[in-house]
Amino acid sequence: VQLQASGGGLVQAGVSLTLSCAASGRTLSNYAIGWFRQAPGKEREFVAAISRSAITTYYADSAKGRFTISRDNVKNTVSLQMNSLKPEDTAVYYCAAGLMAATMQSDPPGTGTRFWGQGTLVTVSS
Repeated sequence: VQLQASGGGLVQAGVSLTLSCAASGRTLSNYAIGWFRQAPGKEREFVAAISRSAITTYYADSAKGRFTISRDNVKNTVSLQMNSLKPEDTAVYYCAAGLMAATMQSDPPGTGTRFWGQGTLVTVSS
Protein backbone atom coordinates (compact mmCIF):
# COMPACT_ATOMS: atom_id res chain seq x y z
CA VAL A 1 0.00 0.00 0.00
CA GLN A 2 1.23 3.49 -0.82
CA LEU A 3 0.59 6.17 1.76
CA GLN A 4 0.69 9.91 1.39
CA ALA A 5 0.45 12.32 4.28
CA SER A 6 -0.75 15.85 3.67
CA GLY A 7 -2.13 18.88 5.43
CA GLY A 8 0.95 20.23 7.10
CA GLY A 9 1.90 23.87 7.15
CA LEU A 10 3.04 26.82 9.18
CA VAL A 11 0.61 27.79 11.92
CA GLN A 12 0.60 29.81 15.09
CA ALA A 13 0.45 28.24 18.49
CA GLY A 14 -3.04 27.54 19.72
CA VAL A 15 -4.68 26.85 16.39
CA SER A 16 -5.87 23.58 14.92
CA LEU A 17 -4.65 21.62 11.96
CA THR A 18 -5.85 18.40 10.39
CA LEU A 19 -3.51 16.01 8.67
CA SER A 20 -4.68 13.40 6.22
CA CYS A 21 -3.22 10.08 5.20
CA ALA A 22 -4.43 8.78 1.87
CA ALA A 23 -3.81 5.30 0.59
CA SER A 24 -3.55 3.81 -2.84
CA GLY A 25 -2.79 0.37 -4.06
CA ARG A 26 -4.67 -1.49 -1.35
CA THR A 27 -7.69 -0.96 0.80
CA LEU A 28 -6.76 1.01 3.87
CA SER A 29 -9.31 -0.86 5.97
CA ASN A 30 -6.98 -3.87 5.91
CA TYR A 31 -4.51 -2.00 8.09
CA ALA A 32 -4.17 -0.28 11.38
CA ILE A 33 -2.76 3.19 10.85
CA GLY A 34 -0.39 5.12 13.02
CA TRP A 35 0.89 8.66 13.02
CA PHE A 36 4.48 9.33 13.99
CA ARG A 37 6.52 12.48 14.04
CA GLN A 38 10.14 13.49 13.99
CA ALA A 39 11.25 16.87 15.19
CA PRO A 40 14.53 18.40 14.03
CA GLY A 41 17.40 16.75 15.80
CA LYS A 42 15.19 14.30 17.63
CA GLU A 43 14.21 10.70 17.23
CA ARG A 44 10.99 9.65 15.62
CA GLU A 45 8.15 9.22 18.10
CA PHE A 46 4.73 7.67 18.18
CA VAL A 47 1.77 10.06 18.13
CA ALA A 48 -1.45 8.10 17.63
CA ALA A 49 -2.83 4.92 16.12
CA ILE A 50 -6.20 3.58 15.12
CA SER A 51 -7.33 0.01 14.65
CA ARG A 52 -8.63 -1.32 11.36
CA SER A 53 -12.22 -1.07 12.50
CA ALA A 54 -11.69 2.32 14.15
CA ILE A 55 -12.99 0.88 17.41
CA THR A 56 -9.72 1.38 19.26
CA THR A 57 -7.38 4.34 19.31
CA TYR A 58 -4.09 4.97 21.07
CA TYR A 59 -2.33 8.21 21.84
CA ALA A 60 1.01 9.31 23.11
CA ASP A 61 0.82 11.31 26.32
CA SER A 62 1.79 14.41 24.38
CA ALA A 63 -1.23 13.96 22.11
CA LYS A 64 -3.90 12.96 24.62
CA GLY A 65 -6.65 15.51 24.92
CA ARG A 66 -5.43 17.57 21.97
CA PHE A 67 -5.19 15.20 19.01
CA THR A 68 -7.86 12.95 17.53
CA ILE A 69 -7.21 10.18 15.07
CA SER A 70 -10.05 8.96 12.88
CA ARG A 71 -10.55 7.04 9.70
CA ASP A 72 -12.94 6.81 6.79
CA ASN A 73 -12.56 3.39 5.24
CA VAL A 74 -14.89 4.32 2.41
CA LYS A 75 -12.70 7.25 1.40
CA ASN A 76 -9.56 5.26 2.21
CA THR A 77 -8.21 7.99 4.45
CA VAL A 78 -7.08 8.48 8.02
CA SER A 79 -7.04 11.90 9.67
CA LEU A 80 -5.22 13.40 12.60
CA GLN A 81 -6.93 16.45 14.01
CA MET A 82 -4.55 18.47 16.10
CA ASN A 83 -5.91 21.14 18.40
CA SER A 84 -4.17 23.67 20.62
CA LEU A 85 -0.93 23.24 18.76
CA LYS A 86 2.30 24.06 20.57
CA PRO A 87 5.73 24.94 19.23
CA GLU A 88 6.95 21.57 20.48
CA ASP A 89 4.55 19.90 18.04
CA THR A 90 6.77 21.13 15.23
CA ALA A 91 7.90 18.06 13.29
CA VAL A 92 7.56 16.07 10.14
CA TYR A 93 4.50 13.89 10.56
CA TYR A 94 4.31 10.47 8.95
CA CYS A 95 1.52 7.96 8.62
CA ALA A 96 2.28 4.27 8.63
CA ALA A 97 0.29 1.08 8.14
CA GLY A 98 0.52 -2.14 10.08
CA LEU A 99 -1.62 -4.94 11.40
CA MET A 100 -2.03 -4.08 15.07
CA ALA A 101 -2.59 -0.55 16.31
CA ALA A 102 -1.63 -1.51 19.86
CA THR A 103 1.80 -2.61 18.72
CA MET A 104 2.58 0.77 17.24
CA GLN A 105 2.86 2.28 20.71
CA SER A 106 5.88 0.12 21.43
CA ASP A 107 9.52 1.09 21.28
CA PRO A 108 11.39 1.53 19.15
CA PRO A 109 9.11 3.92 17.26
CA GLY A 110 7.88 2.26 14.12
CA THR A 111 7.34 -1.10 15.76
CA GLY A 112 4.45 -2.92 14.16
CA THR A 113 4.49 -0.90 10.96
CA ARG A 114 4.99 -2.23 7.47
CA PHE A 115 4.42 0.66 5.12
CA TRP A 116 5.30 4.31 5.44
CA GLY A 117 4.33 7.37 3.54
CA GLN A 118 6.30 10.52 2.94
CA GLY A 119 5.86 12.98 5.73
CA THR A 120 4.24 16.36 5.92
CA LEU A 121 5.89 19.20 7.79
CA VAL A 122 4.06 20.95 10.60
CA THR A 123 5.65 24.10 11.94
CA VAL A 124 4.10 25.81 14.94
CA SER A 125 5.31 29.29 15.70
CA SER A 126 5.05 30.86 19.12
